[in-house]
Amino acid sequence: MLMPSGWWLVTAPMDLRCGMDRLLVHVREHLDRDPLDGGAYVFRNRAATRIKVLCCDAQGTWLAMRRLQQGRFIWPLAGARTWSLQAEQFAWLCAGVDWRRLSAQKGLAPRV
Repeated sequence: MLMPSGWWLVTAPMDLRCGMDRLLVHVREHLDRDPLDGGAYVFRNRAATRIKVLCCDAQGTWLAMRRLQQGRFIWPLAGARTWSLQAEQFAWLCAGVDWRRLSAQKGLAPRV
C-alpha cells in the first residue's frame, strides 16, 4: 500500500521516458532531498498531460504513471523547486481538478 509521509510536486517539467533510477538521482542531486525519506515525488511532462509518482518505503520503490484523457494537470508556477501537497489535494490533482481551490474551500459553511 502506498502511504507516503508527504506529497512533493516537482515544479520543473521532466522527460518522463526516464525510469526509477534517473528520478531517484534527480531528487537527490537537483532537489537536495533524500528520495528514501518516505515522501512521494510527483513529476510532470512539459505538456502537463502525464505525471509520474516516485515513492520509497521500507520494502522497495514505487513508480506509477497517470495520463489524462483530456485536459491538463494543474501545476504551481515555477519558483520553488518543490511544492508540498496534502493527500486530499493530490487526489484532486490526479482527477485533473484545480487542487489549489481545495485549500480555499476548507472551512466554508454551506448557505441555506
